[in-house]
Amino acid sequence: MTKSIMQAGMFILVFSFALICNSAGAQDKFRKVENKAFKEGEKLTFEINYGFVTAGEAIMEIAPATVTMNARKCYDITFRVNSTSSFDLVYKVRDYYKTYVDVEGLFPWRFEQHIREGTYQRDFEAIFDQQNHKAKTYTGETEPKKFEGEFDIPPYVQDVMSAFYYSRTVDYSKMKQGDIFTLENFYKDKTFPLKIRYLGIEKIEVPAGEFRCIKLEPLVQEGGLFRSEGSILVWLTDDQVKMPVKVKTQVLIGSIDADLSKYSGLAGQLNSKE
Repeated sequence: MTKSIMQAGMFILVFSFALICNSAGAQDKFRKVENKAFKEGEKLTFEINYGFVTAGEAIMEIAPATVTMNARKCYDITFRVNSTSSFDLVYKVRDYYKTYVDVEGLFPWRFEQHIREGTYQRDFEAIFDQQNHKAKTYTGETEPKKFEGEFDIPPYVQDVMSAFYYSRTVDYSKMKQGDIFTLENFYKDKTFPLKIRYLGIEKIEVPAGEFRCIKLEPLVQEGGLFRSEGSILVWLTDDQVKMPVKVKTQVLIGSIDADLSKYSGLAGQLNSKE
């Protein structure tokens, strides 16, 4: 049970999905993505398990009301990962992520990452200029934060969290088992490509219930944001909500499972629940 365990537990929930973006001042030219998968007020809670040990809890939550950023309506989305009190004695984790996602186009305007893992800490922020395809990044906990640089980004690039929510709007019904699609994700100072393999439909049982699910495998490349010692598998409900139900990753000393335990505020019916 080391740092790699909790890091994997954190990142597997927000495994990289993504696509592309544009910006303010040319608002009528932004894409519009149909979204029936999620809405304000959604809250998803996961148990992070290492073998028979519950090592932590993760909560993905959309605020009850939208916020305005760059004259655009945005979802205010947070992701928290905390180790359990008993696991704190082994390795304490208090991680917090936030992203502001354009409601119509489902691309990010701002992303924050605040990592507290054992003695390690990191504070990172990216401000996306979607019109000029630039990202400005900052580090540090208090103002003024340290400016790290300005980087080129492709249209509609995603951060790790906004990409995850965008992926829930993808139509997987026309894909065949083994089909691969490639997405893009910005982190630190680079845009990372990520290939995702569609593995078909599978029933999965977690504390929140039994569900018919879409099974996906991000094909992780060495050196990228989602580097892992082994494979990562993700299950989303096979309905319009595409709620994440389970994520499983292999690490050097076993496997970690993130299992859905509670959910509320969904945008539609879970027709996949058995």
